[in-house]
Amino acid sequence: MSDDTTTSNPEGADGASPDADPAPSGDSPDTSQHFVVSDVLDAVTKERDEFKDLALRLQADFENFRKRVTTQMVDDVDRATGKLVESILPVLDACEAAAAHGVQGIESVWSALLGSLQKQGLEALDLADKPFDPATAEAVVHEPGDEGQTSPVVVEVLRTGYRWKGRVVRAAMVKVKG
Repeated sequence: MSDDTTTSNPEGADGASPDADPAPSGDSPDTSQHFVVSDVLDAVTKERDEFKDLALRLQADFENFRKRVTTQMVDDVDRATGKLVESILPVLDACEAAAAHGVQGIESVWSALLGSLQKQGLEALDLADKPFDPATAEAVVHEPGDEGQTSPVVVEVLRTGYRWKGRVVRAAMVKVKG
């Protein structure tokens, strides 16, 4: 006879039913599963919140980076165009001198060039009869002041100064009194 005789035991090898829950260890099966699911849910929710905070911080950092790069690019372009304008200023000086000496036909070229540059941000400094400011003017001639005059005043502009988009690209050469 062979040992082929296997008995079908629906309870399994250990005698327990496969559908039966393990023996209770003080908690009912529903309560212990509830605590495990609750703990897992809390851990997943905490991890989700951490990832959400990280994503928001990264998004804010990227936005700040984008703004900083944009500002830096604008500043670089302004600085580069300011250098170009600075190199054109001798042409404006020559036109201004020619007009002052009565050369005919130069006013239209001078005004067209100056007008185009002003539309882009060039500003001629108007300093005549105003208090002397060393940030915008260079005093090359000094006259003694009147009695009681407390601060120097620009009495004559010898060479026009210019500001490009709020920044002085060339200080004016002036005669001051006081």
